[in-house]
Amino acid sequence: MNQYILTLITFIPLAGALVILFMPKEKVVLIKVLGVITTFICLVLGTVLLINFNPNNPAMQFEQRLQWIPQLNIYYYMGADGISVPMIFLTVLISFLACLASWGIDLRVKEYFVLYLLLETGMVGAFSALDLFLFYVFWELMLVPMYFLIGIWGGPRKEYAAIKFFLYTLTGSVFILLGILALYFKSEPHTFNMLELVSQGNLFGARFQWLVFLALFLGFAIKVPVFPFHTWLPDAHVEAPTPISVILAAVLLKFGAYGFYRISYPILPDAAHRFVPWMALLAVIGIIYGAFVAMAQKDIKKMVAYSSVSHMGFVLLGLAAFTLTGFNGGYFQMFSHGILTGGLFLLVGVLYDRTHTRDLDSFGGLSSKVPRYAFVLTIISLGSLGLPGLSGFVSEFMVFFGAWTVLKAHTIISVMGIVITAGYMLYMLQRVLLGPLNEKWKDIPEMNARELITLIPLVIITIVIGVYPSVLLRLINPTMTDLIVKVGGIMR
Repeated sequence: MNQYILTLITFIPLAGALVILFMPKEKVVLIKVLGVITTFICLVLGTVLLINFNPNNPAMQFEQRLQWIPQLNIYYYMGADGISVPMIFLTVLISFLACLASWGIDLRVKEYFVLYLLLETGMVGAFSALDLFLFYVFWELMLVPMYFLIGIWGGPRKEYAAIKFFLYTLTGSVFILLGILALYFKSEPHTFNMLELVSQGNLFGARFQWLVFLALFLGFAIKVPVFPFHTWLPDAHVEAPTPISVILAAVLLKFGAYGFYRISYPILPDAAHRFVPWMALLAVIGIIYGAFVAMAQKDIKKMVAYSSVSHMGFVLLGLAAFTLTGFNGGYFQMFSHGILTGGLFLLVGVLYDRTHTRDLDSFGGLSSKVPRYAFVLTIISLGSLGLPGLSGFVSEFMVFFGAWTVLKAHTIISVMGIVITAGYMLYMLQRVLLGPLNEKWKDIPEMNARELITLIPLVIITIVIGVYPSVLLRLINPTMTDLIVKVGGIMR
């Protein structure tokens, strides 16, 4: 089964989408149940993948390689290592929880769940693909469902947000395609195989590496998103329905950083070194700028969206450090951000379903009426601001520790981002939970069982990897060590 497990996790959602496609649209409850069951099966298989993964082996595992287009030397090539396995697990976990959160969707339910499951296929496939052509197919597959999920089920400005998301991402995809084609024609023999390209990377000339790295950087930077390519993100987050905001923040933003770890750095190591000053500068700007803009927001959802710009800046700083601790810290931040920001968007959705507003000034004193909600919101928010004992602290500390050796000034400035983050997160908690109760919400109901089920796993993971980070680090460290050796980084 291990040989086919990645294929199963990737295409079971597609099979579920095809089944729903041929169901009568009036069977709303059955469609929702089938969607939840399909994502749950993927979560079970993702857990099996995690359990069977050997963290001490940095090589690819669960490989499946089939000839696809022999004339172009293109293969259906799937595999996973310490860089992809945690991301695959994060994807199937968030997809299941967000599918549960989609239970309240009542507009064009059939189309929603078909697109939702198609999106999951694209996400898992992109994390599993080891052929650049296959990777690009899955990368583009994610774009279309997300466009419609925002454009049909989003808020008042959904069409604008969907088109902006589509144009930004499509533009980035064009640059990625150009970089992939350049690598294919430069390699001898011509290949899209990522592992073969890694072995040939040092043979590519400096100018070629620089140009290809720049093309890939533009594509991946839009997805992260890196300042100044971030402007599509707040609009998409604010207008998207809650479950899609969760997936967008928790999973889709990770593909940009994943592209650096999987493709840009190992294949183009010399160019990666030359880009360090620019990546470090953009990381610092993103951390500080995102935090300041988040602090100025009155809409909770927009505040969380801008916080993502800031938090993903730490991933970029870890990558710029070129140290083992920095690489581990940046990846830890990717995973932690997925858990924490996914939780924040779920919590915003819970509040919006009851009050139909996201204005911070409209709340106050809710901790006395909804104590379970207050507890979960507090834990997730404190994790986001980097409180010791929670996952956000571990990831940010590792990034700073790894970057300090080579990027002292950048590290000192970036620490300000934590202070600002604490400011807007604590301000949000104060405005929502503390103070006198707004009489408008005196009868606000507490979270129900379904909502708790979507959030409790995220709280548990936040605490577990915050108290015992080795749970995650032992999965990624051997692969990161191997990557540092390949790119000529610092082994500490």
